[in-house]
Amino acid sequence: MQGGYFDLAGKGDQVKALKQEINQPGFWNDQERAVLFSKNLEALESEIAQWEHFQSQIEEIKALAITAQQENDNSLDQELQTRYEKLIKEFADLEFLTLFDQEYDQSNAIISLHAGTGGVDAQDWTEMLQRMYLRFAEKMNWQAEIIDQTMGNEAGIKSSMIKINGRWAYGYLKAEAGVHRLVRISPFDGEAMRQTSFALLEVIPEMPESKNIEIRDEDLKVEFSRSSGPGGQNVNKTSSAVRLVHLPTKIAVACQSERSQHQNRDKALQVLKAKLYQLQQEQAQQQKKDIKGVVKKAEWGQQIRSYVLHPYQLVKDHRTNYETSDTSAVLDGNLNDFIQAYLKLVKQNKQ
Repeated sequence: MQGGYFDLAGKGDQVKALKQEINQPGFWNDQERAVLFSKNLEALESEIAQWEHFQSQIEEIKALAITAQQENDNSLDQELQTRYEKLIKEFADLEFLTLFDQEYDQSNAIISLHAGTGGVDAQDWTEMLQRMYLRFAEKMNWQAEIIDQTMGNEAGIKSSMIKINGRWAYGYLKAEAGVHRLVRISPFDGEAMRQTSFALLEVIPEMPESKNIEIRDEDLKVEFSRSSGPGGQNVNKTSSAVRLVHLPTKIAVACQSERSQHQNRDKALQVLKAKLYQLQQEQAQQQKKDIKGVVKKAEWGQQIRSYVLHPYQLVKDHRTNYETSDTSAVLDGNLNDFIQAYLKLVKQNKQ
């Protein structure tokens, strides 16, 4: 599979290129970049080792089967069955990653969360989703950074933008784009009434540095403000937060995660370039579904998934009908089963 998960020759070439880069003088001067390169190298070597281990298990099972047949030893049948079942499970895990066959599936991801219908409950729900995706990133051994966040007036968050660095991050998280619906007893209602809330998740891939997206200075409106949100040494002390508006397209991006205006401007510009490239692709190729998914309002009837905490416990994906009653595990970031079900459905629909 050229360029995909089973392209071992291609992965070997990537490992060589990364090792050459790491051995360059001054590589560790940029710590953030160095850590990302190192993590990518570690992930690639792990993928190669995983496939090589799978191949070695096949050879061992073949040899064991030949021995059992030659010696007519039925006592080896149970061991063969056990190892075969384990091999099937290992192959299923490897096979899943072949679903990542799009151009940016290996890329880092930039996710944006927006509170929808539901008032303060929706803002609280948006913060719950943020925690869910941060926990998912942690379980996947990815690096997550909140780039920008607007807090709710009473509780929760109105919006949030998170950059997630990790191999296959976009490939996984693109399956989560859409409206997420929560049903529960509202903790903000004195009468303990059941409340339905909505939040929208948008996902775009981070563009590689090689993508030449030019932004003219005259097309940019730059605004500075004080960082907001709980905690942080720099919060509300310096005007380090940066908001960029691309005047021709009206696309706006903000960043307040760094200590300086310069760093925040660079990160905001990086996100803006990703959004502009995405827009170019949508306009030129009309592949909006493949890159981001259809943008929907965060309201009734538009949800991709429902999280019901009352009167019963259930999380159900309305695209695949996959569901589970273990709501606590899902909200703690156990999303792999939902993502696998969706990506398999997408592949089936393409065939």
